Amino acid sequence: MPHFVEALQQQAAEAVAQMQEAALRARHAHARAELMRHMLTTAGKVKDRPKAEAVEIVVREWMDAWNLGRADWPHIAREMEAFTEAFHDYANAPSDLHDERLRAACAALDAVLEQEGTSISDQMAYRSQCAHGWWELVKPVPADLPGRKPRPSVPAPESGKAFWEAGCADFCL
Repeated sequence: MPHFVEALQQQAAEAVAQMQEAALRARHAHARAELMRHMLTTAGKVKDRPKAEAVEIVVREWMDAWNLGRADWPHIAREMEAFTEAFHDYANAPSDLHDERLRAACAALDAVLEQEGTSISDQMAYRSQCAHGWWELVKPVPADLPGRKPRPSVPAPESGKAFWEAGCADFCL
């Protein structure tokens, strides 16, 4: 049987490991959900425009927000176009069919990002102007991230609040 101090140290290490795992899962799920919320909001703003025009506006906005040059990342841009088309269709006519297409387009975007060693949640957390500050506390942005740019819109966690309560910049809401 471990002695008292050793037992407490083991208990603390296990609790910290569980907290880390939960925080990483929460960051992944939250960043992903935030992209979907932003995409639906943005698609809703342009849903009455011709589809090609609306898709172009949204894709340009998100490629810029993620600091990804379209010419430099054509395979990601193609999947982002399909993803945006699915959001456009869903914004115009929410249905089970459009939801299924949205899920498929999301999976395809996930797959192409995975080939680059990243994910939707990492793109949101590391590149987006609409990132929540607490994401970086859970998983810091790599210092050597290609194309990394300052993001003054990412708020620092507010004092007096738990890190998971720090939201995105006001203009993202």
